[in-house]
Amino acid sequence: MKNRKRLRETIAKASPAVLAAASLFTPSPARSQLLPGSMDVHWNEGASDCAASSQPPLQVHSYNSTTFILRENPCATAEAPFMYLLIGSTKALLIDTGDVSDAKKMPLAETVLGLLSRPDHSQLPLLIVHTHGHLDHRLGDSQFAHLSEVQIVGTDLAHVRQYFGFSDWPNGLAQVDLGDRTIDVIPTPGHYPSHVSYYDRQTALFFSGDFFLPGHLIIDDAKADLASANRVADFIRNRPAAYVLGGHIELNSDGEMLPLGSQYHPREHVLQLTKQDLLALPAVVSSFNGFYSTNGIFVLYSQTRILLALAFAFIVFLTAIGILLRRVIRRRKQRLPH
Repeated sequence: MKNRKRLRETIAKASPAVLAAASLFTPSPARSQLLPGSMDVHWNEGASDCAASSQPPLQVHSYNSTTFILRENPCATAEAPFMYLLIGSTKALLIDTGDVSDAKKMPLAETVLGLLSRPDHSQLPLLIVHTHGHLDHRLGDSQFAHLSEVQIVGTDLAHVRQYFGFSDWPNGLAQVDLGDRTIDVIPTPGHYPSHVSYYDRQTALFFSGDFFLPGHLIIDDAKADLASANRVADFIRNRPAAYVLGGHIELNSDGEMLPLGSQYHPREHVLQLTKQDLLALPAVVSSFNGFYSTNGIFVLYSQTRILLALAFAFIVFLTAIGILLRRVIRRRKQRLPH
């Protein structure tokens, strides 16, 4: 009893500073109130004969009631990109618009607006942003261009910097307020000069686009890519991360690359990567030899350097053919009677 009394007295006499320090190790309400969701989904595989397939062109997975993952069917486009719709109380955010502009072939706008429908039939304002400017992530923009209450942010660096307010690109963070839901915007150039990733504070989902995905990591600026890898690792280190979601799946469940351009994806690898995968990204990028290398399930290569190497090889081949032809012609001339 005496020991218990002394313990109570000690606690009562503890300074406010000590109690405040102890509170740092207590889970914050924000972290305990993360909205959960489900990644229990089987993505449509496409088909070996797409002409005979009746699969819908667009698949929608409800992660939770205000977070949706959309995926274009491999039969509609071999790129089969993912898009993400996040709904707040005053605005919705669509990350990327996919690889198909024709609304008849890909009812993206119709589907998104349907998910945003409210009981009073009013339209929740929609902001469309992108991870980067490659065509397979923005061709669907045209379906939304004529719609009211829709704003589309351009993908070039000037528009990205201006809209999000990056004064010292690629340093700093930006935020998008959807109403009771804040999205952090992190510069991640390297795959593309104006590439950005997004972090949803409500669900702790990290959207990495083509900067980080299960498959090929195309690195056209190795220095910028490594800086981006360190930047996101620093960002996520002391934050929760439910899943890391990229722009494509390029592996099967054994970790082997799917055939390039294939419209049939049986036994796909899961879309989601982990916080530990993201924290390990700087080491993965550091192992890149600048041309083509592998690290675990990731294949890293410079598309620009490979294309230059192929162009150089083609020029050498044409030069060799030209020299050979000159020699053949010269020999024939020498054999002709004078």
